[in-house]
Amino acid sequence: MALDHLVRATCVRCGSHYGTQGLSTCPGCGIEGILDLEYDYDAVARTLTHESLRSRVGNQWRYLELLPVDGTREPPHPQVGMTPIYDVPRLAADVGVRALKLKDDGRNPTASFKDRASAVGVLKAREQGSDVIACASAGNAAASLAGFSAAMGLKSVIFVPERTPEPKVAQVLIFGGTVLRVKGSYDDAYAVCQDACARFGWYNRNCAVNPYLIEGKKTVGLELAEQLGEQLPDWVVLSVGDGCTLAGAWKGLWEMHRLGFISRLPRMLGVQAQGSAPLVDEFVRQEGSIRPVEARTLADSIAVGQPRNWRKALRAIRESRGAMLAVDDESILDAMRKTAQLAAVFTEPAGACAVAGLSRAVEQGIVGRDESALVVVTGNGLKDIRSATQASAQPINLPEDMAGLEQVLRARQLI
Repeated sequence: MALDHLVRATCVRCGSHYGTQGLSTCPGCGIEGILDLEYDYDAVARTLTHESLRSRVGNQWRYLELLPVDGTREPPHPQVGMTPIYDVPRLAADVGVRALKLKDDGRNPTASFKDRASAVGVLKAREQGSDVIACASAGNAAASLAGFSAAMGLKSVIFVPERTPEPKVAQVLIFGGTVLRVKGSYDDAYAVCQDACARFGWYNRNCAVNPYLIEGKKTVGLELAEQLGEQLPDWVVLSVGDGCTLAGAWKGLWEMHRLGFISRLPRMLGVQAQGSAPLVDEFVRQEGSIRPVEARTLADSIAVGQPRNWRKALRAIRESRGAMLAVDDESILDAMRKTAQLAAVFTEPAGACAVAGLSRAVEQGIVGRDESALVVVTGNGLKDIRSATQASAQPINLPEDMAGLEQVLRARQLI
């Protein structure tokens, strides 16, 4: 069913159109020619309705008409999507907005947003008869791909930069994935992965060259529209590395608006870490090109010095009348702590980056204090214990006597 609704793929650089099967990048533009899938929305609207959704499964496959997969095939069994949304008034007051919600995508099967894309990726690999699927990752996509490959009986090969947090590497290994550490950055790992996929014929999960994957990521936008309806906030805030996540979320929201599920669209706020902010640089310069940087940030999930999906991301910002900015690592750590203590959500640095960015946007007058916002928390804090420990207070050694214990407790206003 879903494949019948696909119309064509369009290059975001030159506008050329292509078929919808066996896609990579635009032949004319090469690696710069990222493709975008287009659907027959009139056909989709005939079966994807409020009424039909009431009886569908509570995961991302409920939006099958808008996913580029063969609907007759059994999807991987781990439940992806329909993650909870929380009202967090105390964090809203600290950030400075009228109202704030968090969508906790750390509740996905491998504890990150990337499960949305990997679930689609393994299905496409199976459709094309591939037994091995590979990607480059700073950690979350690695763990996600390994987990969903295990669910489908595929072999996974993951190229990671050498500074990838150990908990994320451990996830890949326990799922049976092959981890190949690359000396250098995510961009170095990406280059090696691209060469290996071309040489050995592995299915390539990298979103920059695989337009099917961003269709999985857009389900967060589809869900926001369905879960909140006309209560959608003024702003949706996401951290940005390569650009796929922001672009995907906007596409999902746009599609639900096109289909009549929502009457208006929110503005998008993209946030990068200051040590890895080439999209913010281009957002300011508006020169139509990206200047690669050497990524230096503790937010490893968004440490991308040469983003490939920048055109889609900046298009989302432009179309939504949104904005982009960057925050430093100290602000990210502070946001990790505040998000946990004021909203009871334990986020990894990338998710906290979005919270910190919203706070900065309020300070700069980009987001008004009388406006509302929603932050997508892209991964669980257990993914990066090193940063969580850095953001937190340290344990107290228990005093030897009760008098000493009382002294400690009084100092903390616990008695």
